[in-house]
Amino acid sequence: MAVEIERKFLVRDARWRQEPLIRRIEYRQGWLASDPACSIRIRVSDEDAFLNIKGTTVGVQRLEFEYPIPRGDALTMLERLCIGPRIEKTRYCLRVGDHVWEVDEFHGANEGLVVAEIELSDPDEPFERPPWLGREVTEDARYYNTVLARHPWPEWKDQDFASAPDSGTVDPDTAGKQ
Repeated sequence: MAVEIERKFLVRDARWRQEPLIRRIEYRQGWLASDPACSIRIRVSDEDAFLNIKGTTVGVQRLEFEYPIPRGDALTMLERLCIGPRIEKTRYCLRVGDHVWEVDEFHGANEGLVVAEIELSDPDEPFERPPWLGREVTEDARYYNTVLARHPWPEWKDQDFASAPDSGTVDPDTAGKQ
């Protein structure tokens, strides 16, 4: 069984751009289905394409299955079969300490939103918190891409609050309990 262990944070400022860049990827993605149990997504980059099935459980751990598919098929599915709005973003993979961070800079309807994600091997695994990291939003389902596609970030009534940075340290016992 494939389980994703991921923590998600807002990004407080542009200092992340000073970190060593491993890779930059442009993504377009859309959903074939999304319901309370799972979402089924098509993701296309300049080089690759994937079919992704992700459980919709909110939190640090959730089921995720990802399969490479032919890019041409993915483009057709994205154009003809995907429901609702799509997500466009640039992902920057950065090395910070012993981990790789993925910083997503959103475009289109979610322009201005920047979030950072870190995948862990254990929910309590310690990690270095870079100074550009803001408030943790792992437990806030509004930041899931499937929700952002339907309810873009700039339309939120509390977007100023949502993007407010914090300066605390990561404590696995209290993370996500706001």
